[in-house]
Amino acid sequence: MKKIEAIIKPFKLDEVKEALHEVGLQGITVTEAKGFGRQKGHTELYRGAEYVVDFLPKVKIEVVCEDAVVERAIEAITTAARTGRIGDGKIFVSSIEEVIRIRTGEKGEAAI
Repeated sequence: MKKIEAIIKPFKLDEVKEALHEVGLQGITVTEAKGFGRQKGHTELYRGAEYVVDFLPKVKIEVVCEDAVVERAIEAITTAARTGRIGDGKIFVSSIEEVIRIRTGEKGEAAI
């Protein structure tokens, strides 16, 4: 099993959610986040004063899936989240040792 974490632009969330649903993934976790990468934020003008916005709004999506689905899920996220501009985000993939459904006690892929 693998855990896929994707940091994307907030306005791309619905498109990514639909793309993951089409791949067959049922459950996702979404967290609002702030951060920056190479772009290191940007400058804004507010009431005549200029200030730097270091941390940009992002959304973090977490999905746990079987190994067989990982590549399709990554492709779905990449295609749906891409704008072609800096700050589109990142995808991280890590191994999951065990999953346990609290309600039933199911373990492994059955618990996903």
